[in-house]
Amino acid sequence: MAKFNKLKQVGQKLKQAGQKIWGKLPGGKKMKIALLVALGIVLLLLLGRCGGDGANAPQEVSYAEAPVERRTIESALSGSGTLQPANSYTVTTLLEGEIMADYFEEGDVIEKDAVLYEMDSSDAASNIERAQISLRQAERNYSDAQDMAAVRSDVSGEVAELSVKVGDVVRQGDQVAVIRDSATMLLTVPFPADDAKGFYVGQAATVTLDGTFEQISGKVDSISGSDTVGQGNMITRNVTVAVSNPGGIANTQAATASVGGVQCAGSGTFAYKAEQIVTAEAGGTVSKLNVSEGQQVKADTLLVTLSGSDLTNQIQTAADNLRSAQLSMENTQDQMDDYAISSPISGTVVSKEYKAGDTIESGKNLCTIYDLSYLEMTLNVDELDVSQVEVGQTAQITADAVEGKTYTGTVTKVSVAGTTNNGVTSYPVTIQLTEYDGLLPGMNVEAEIVLATAEDTLAVPSGAVSRGDVVLVTEDSPSAVNAVEEREAPDGYVYVPVTTGVSDNDYIAITSGLAEGDTVAYLPASGGGDSMMMPGGPGSPGGAPPGGGGPQ
Repeated sequence: MAKFNKLKQVGQKLKQAGQKIWGKLPGGKKMKIALLVALGIVLLLLLGRCGGDGANAPQEVSYAEAPVERRTIESALSGSGTLQPANSYTVTTLLEGEIMADYFEEGDVIEKDAVLYEMDSSDAASNIERAQISLRQAERNYSDAQDMAAVRSDVSGEVAELSVKVGDVVRQGDQVAVIRDSATMLLTVPFPADDAKGFYVGQAATVTLDGTFEQISGKVDSISGSDTVGQGNMITRNVTVAVSNPGGIANTQAATASVGGVQCAGSGTFAYKAEQIVTAEAGGTVSKLNVSEGQQVKADTLLVTLSGSDLTNQIQTAADNLRSAQLSMENTQDQMDDYAISSPISGTVVSKEYKAGDTIESGKNLCTIYDLSYLEMTLNVDELDVSQVEVGQTAQITADAVEGKTYTGTVTKVSVAGTTNNGVTSYPVTIQLTEYDGLLPGMNVEAEIVLATAEDTLAVPSGAVSRGDVVLVTEDSPSAVNAVEEREAPDGYVYVPVTTGVSDNDYIAITSGLAEGDTVAYLPASGGGDSMMMPGGPGSPGGAPPGGGGPQ
């Protein structure tokens, strides 16, 4: 009131001064108006100065109170994404030509490796036949090349002679050894043709040695199929008789034979049943003798081993050619397999672009298959929150396309490969849904990952917890006995230390420090920008008063 009276007195003096000045001024209308404006400005300044103290008047502070009660609290992260199938595959082919058959329709459920299409493979069949011929030839050449270094016997018998020793250099065609089967001797003699026609193989025969006239039993080994003209124009036919060599019969021994009481028409000379002069098929140096003279060997026995750069090169070249033929054969067979186009995965055919009878070009998409055993989505989580996400956590999924239904998913992967955009890094988190009736790949969904759950826990409004984990409670609350004495509180309240747990958007769990029956006080959040500023210092994160003032 005193300031108002003073202001009134100032105004009256200004009025009197103005009247005096007004009377003395020239009668110009513009000058008088300007003077009135100046006086008005001075008056407004005085009013503002005198009334400014009203802004510092104490403001009323209104606290909200809430009981400490038990609740179930879930801490969660939320975001959106697009559903994708468990796996998808677009079937293509590098072949071109006519589709001879197809075995599915769009919408069919098929198994992995099921044949989808068969292409015209007539050209491929011809290629396989040519590759087989080339492979067989390469195998023979390689075997022959190896045999050049390994000198073997073609017959069974005794090593009658070794013509080389270790270190000898031989040329292609040089004699290496002689193999003889002297245990059985063969005698070929002429018989009258008419009689010989009645002989048979295995028939008993008697052989008489020239000179000693010793007789040896034998058997007919073979009968010639043609006749010849012998001495005295006799028509004869050669018959070969085999006898066991008692040890003294040589290939120079002459003898005669009789069969079935029929005497032969002339004598003959014994021959060994088998004899081979073994020669080298390639030039080289004798590196090893594998048999000795007089030793009995069987057919295909290794007699001598040759070595040398030429032999090695020939064998290596043959081996390379063989491998090349094998690869060519494998490649041709693989190409043949390509003519039967199979499904790479199990799933549902969602599109079919070609059918039997169509002609396709290389690289065209034939069909698309989705594995719908489950659906999944990717949620991009901020770098500040990703450490709270773990594999196995539950996610609640909703979709605008399916109203009123919530699906349950599971976190299956938390990627460590983040993406930075505008200075903020986010990490992809994969969520899998195994039960998704009504949902389809490509749908947009909202996901909420439950990070932690506290059931039947003591809880207070999130705004009731101040910095330093203290809560303002009424003085009559049971937990007021644990008040922080050094911290000033509003009248009727005290600060109590607490331990917090899981929190959601509205409430925070109190794991210790409060009890049922306590009443907490906090400053409700408001839309004004200064609602958090309280007397006595800066406001707390949740809106709880840090000190000073009290409920009104």
